[in-house]
Amino acid sequence: MDSAKGIHLGHRRLAVIDIAGGRQPMWTRDQRLGIVFNGEIYNHAALRVELEGLGHVFSSDHSDTEVLLYGYLQWGRDLTKRLNGMWSFALYDRLKEVIFCSRDRVGKKPFYYTLQKDTFAFASELTALTRHREVQATVSALALKKYFGYGYIPAPLSLYGEISKLPAGCSLLFSLSDRSIKVERYWQFSLEPTDERPAGFEERWTEELRHLLDGAVARRLVSDVPLGVFLSGGIDSSAIAASASRLKSERPGQLATFSIGFDEDEFDESQYARMVAKHLGTQHHPELLSLEKARALIPEILEKLDEPMSDSSILPTFLLCKHAREKVTVALSGDGADELFAGYAPFRALRWAERYRKIVPSKIHTAIRFLVAAMPVRHGYMNLDFRIKRTLRGLSYPEKLWNPMWMSPLDRPELEQLFQGHVDLDEVFSEAVTLWNTCSGLSIEDQTLQFFTRLYLENDILTKVDRASMLNSLEVRSPFLDIDLIDFARKIPSEFKIRNGETKYLLKKAVAPMLPAEILRRSKQGFAVPMAKWFKEAYLSVSTVPRLPGLSVNFVRHVQSLHRDGKANYHDFLWGYRVLQAHNG
Repeated sequence: MDSAKGIHLGHRRLAVIDIAGGRQPMWTRDQRLGIVFNGEIYNHAALRVELEGLGHVFSSDHSDTEVLLYGYLQWGRDLTKRLNGMWSFALYDRLKEVIFCSRDRVGKKPFYYTLQKDTFAFASELTALTRHREVQATVSALALKKYFGYGYIPAPLSLYGEISKLPAGCSLLFSLSDRSIKVERYWQFSLEPTDERPAGFEERWTEELRHLLDGAVARRLVSDVPLGVFLSGGIDSSAIAASASRLKSERPGQLATFSIGFDEDEFDESQYARMVAKHLGTQHHPELLSLEKARALIPEILEKLDEPMSDSSILPTFLLCKHAREKVTVALSGDGADELFAGYAPFRALRWAERYRKIVPSKIHTAIRFLVAAMPVRHGYMNLDFRIKRTLRGLSYPEKLWNPMWMSPLDRPELEQLFQGHVDLDEVFSEAVTLWNTCSGLSIEDQTLQFFTRLYLENDILTKVDRASMLNSLEVRSPFLDIDLIDFARKIPSEFKIRNGETKYLLKKAVAPMLPAEILRRSKQGFAVPMAKWFKEAYLSVSTVPRLPGLSVNFVRHVQSLHRDGKANYHDFLWGYRVLQAHNG
């Protein structure tokens, strides 16, 4: 605090490293620098040794927060380039009269900020800023369009026009003297696939990937509180569990794993989680998400979700975090592998989509879409009719819009009905369009990887996990998002990520010695819930009372009716609309 200059720093801490010595706000001995910090720096011990060698004297025993203070004192804004971890922090420099803020490379930790008149305010939650007495917050029409286009609001936008999100890989400098803000990018994910093929390169890459994964897991096993691993039974979480189990082999049976099962067989992976847990010898803790439990959780989640997002897997993610928190304070997850190693369904469709576009004239494509629209609607997990309809919808647009339109809750005519006017898709999906155009020299697979890593990962996946975990006072760490592993993955050619329609080729080869063959062979299954069925059978519904200005209630009524009558599948839009209603209720 520096009341004379109107500076106030506040912090609510989840203590994980140096519980006694890591209290915040934290200051240097001379009181020049103060910091509030959310996250974890995995290479803090090595940085501390280096800083002590340079003459810095620490007060704490092993606090990573204090390493940030003296690291900034030594290296200034270049500190961020030396960090391996997840973070958002604000550091007040009394001498230079600046506040230096930063967000980690991939956006695991959130950072919202606003500058209104003479007030500069920041927080880890959007809601915290809206409750500040000097902050105005009005819903942004463009942010709303992007929300119903992407299913999330991409940085730097937030739901409110006056409040921004600091993008991943960026720092912010606020000057107290002239009340100016300068945002600068210190890192950005960019694919640079190598053309080199040294002797035995595939085996060498496989071994290096395995080595880097072990190193990333080892760094994330350091904790002063109980720690476990999320285990779905898919390749990504199973690889993390296998590595962690092996690294903790000096204490056999001590690794705790956690999974969520469903009472809907199509959505349930629990048998595979049990298989991996038995294979690795972990202390496995399964939990079941029933319809009744989900319905009971929904009001609690929506009340606390903060900024709206329409990814319904927030439900099982929240329950998984709640379940794990009963035993541990830190959990490792497999997030990031799908983005780095091409694990999503669109990757398998890309070459087919290219050939289809070249061969099929637009008039025939329109006729095919019309015929496919008549297919019976099913509400199971990623049913064939859903995948075909989404694929053909994307192919109705230029390549630059394929990825966002494949993922979008609504088609353009539907967006226009919802917003009651013309919708410019290049504006709604401006981030995806810019990204596609700026990496046009890459293969179509790598262009798609850029979309998922720089947009979907930051604004959907990591946001969802951070919300669900923080609401349960649980810290989630993602070894696949270790900077050393990311730098390795950036340079691997796409044909070693997708081979003959098989996704995650190199990753599967690297983890094959550690896992049962059945886990490697099984198809990817997302962390989904039977949301379409719940809306169809009216277990869930949206209110059609006009609470959101500018949105057509008649359109909402119409699509809810179509969904319940089994004529269409609008579950992702209906869930997103319900989330938004709760936020503005």
